[in-house]
Amino acid sequence: MRLRTILLSVLLFAALLPGLSAIFLRVYENTLVRQTEAELITQTAAISATAEAMWPGAVPMVVTTEMRRQPGYYAPQPATIDLRSDSVLPPRPKAGTSQTPPAADALEVIERLDPIIEETSRTTLASIVMLDRNGIVVRGVERGGSWHDLPEVQTALKGRPATVLRRNAGYHPRYSFEWLSRASALRIHHARPIIVYGKVEGVILTSRSPRALFKGIYQDRGKIAFGIVAVLGLLTVLGVVISRGIARPIERLRHAARDVSYGGGTVPPPPPTAAVEIRDLYEDFGRMAEAVDRRSRYLRDFAAAVSHEFKTPLAGIRGAVELLRDHADDMDPQQRNRFLANIGDDARRLSDLVSRLMELARADMARPEAGVATAIPDVTSRIADGLGVSLDIRTDLPSPLPMVAVPEATLEMVLTILLENSRQVGAKIVTLGARTEHDHVVLTVQDDGPGVAEGDALRLFEPFFTTRRSEGGAGLGLSIARSLLRANHADLDLVDSTNGARFAITLPLSDPARA
Repeated sequence: MRLRTILLSVLLFAALLPGLSAIFLRVYENTLVRQTEAELITQTAAISATAEAMWPGAVPMVVTTEMRRQPGYYAPQPATIDLRSDSVLPPRPKAGTSQTPPAADALEVIERLDPIIEETSRTTLASIVMLDRNGIVVRGVERGGSWHDLPEVQTALKGRPATVLRRNAGYHPRYSFEWLSRASALRIHHARPIIVYGKVEGVILTSRSPRALFKGIYQDRGKIAFGIVAVLGLLTVLGVVISRGIARPIERLRHAARDVSYGGGTVPPPPPTAAVEIRDLYEDFGRMAEAVDRRSRYLRDFAAAVSHEFKTPLAGIRGAVELLRDHADDMDPQQRNRFLANIGDDARRLSDLVSRLMELARADMARPEAGVATAIPDVTSRIADGLGVSLDIRTDLPSPLPMVAVPEATLEMVLTILLENSRQVGAKIVTLGARTEHDHVVLTVQDDGPGVAEGDALRLFEPFFTTRRSEGGAGLGLSIARSLLRANHADLDLVDSTNGARFAITLPLSDPARA
């Protein structure tokens, strides 16, 4: 996993957790309300069916197997109450005054139905009221009054069941946190018609407070505890992922960095469980540690070589100055001039060394340039024109040759160094060739000189290594050339050759060439 994915997952989960908890409570409470509505629907369906069977003159319907197989025979009534969208009506008002007495057939039915309703109400704690076809109460509180104008009663008198939410006028909080529940002060009212021979003869009106949120949580504590354990488990997993993917690898890398800074220790391999960016960091740090170690050895060897190279001309200058100071009056002019010439030669050598060291430092500190596209034939043509007087420079370049991502000035300086070295060792003919290999071009420089001794090949690119020290060679040319090329993701190597010296310059293709 990527580091940003791990962090985003943790932060997103932390941000969503309060919202998810609130949504859970709201959904759970709405479920409790719908559960209460479903219970009321079940009770009223049973009571209204019993009343329809007991109604005077009603003939019990005989249900056959064929009737049960008819489409639409089974028509369950779902719970529809939604605390978010359904409006909450005021508490149920007192029954109005009725000018007509309750229907006689309804009174006859309620006498036989009353024990069933009473037992049902005692068991379910629901308020059960029966109304006649005119909405007059025939059983329940406010008997003889009229609830004809209630919206749920009017819907039931039209032959359709209805459920509404009303405020509970008798509600009194019993718990400190009951204010968190939206349904605490509500009461569910459900009305269902009594239909005999297709005509509404009465209404069963039931009501009950929904199951309290905290009581429901207590009753479902096992399921909720499982959910909490699942959340804690997920948090634990995220903690382990962060620890194994980020914290522990960074801690190991910190110890490795401290050891490397003291000049010891090694960079451990990245843990397989580390994030992608952490593994990349390990690899980059490993390369950096290798580069630091290599640079430290290079600086140590470089300092020793510089000290040696500077010591020789400085010793010559110091000796000549002492001789001139002590014996200047005894020397003849020719001898004095010879000492002065030696001082001048050593001073020039020091100046050349300083200049070459500056070039080497600039080469080591060079950075690749973006968007470079160099044509090799243009550079080789200029080199041939400039050095063709003292060397026979021949080119064997295929056409077309792709552009390379190395600056012209860098490539020209490298070729100049190689050709000057060939000229200085006595070569007469130098051949420049090239070939394309996958994503780079290999430019070869082949001369007909004496070549490179096998013992010198391994040290050829070391700073200050030269076989022409007596002729004033500083031994920095090839080091500068290789540093310039490597700064641009190119390279310079000595390759085997049966005749003379052969160098291979590996040049990366420019972006347009890759495309």
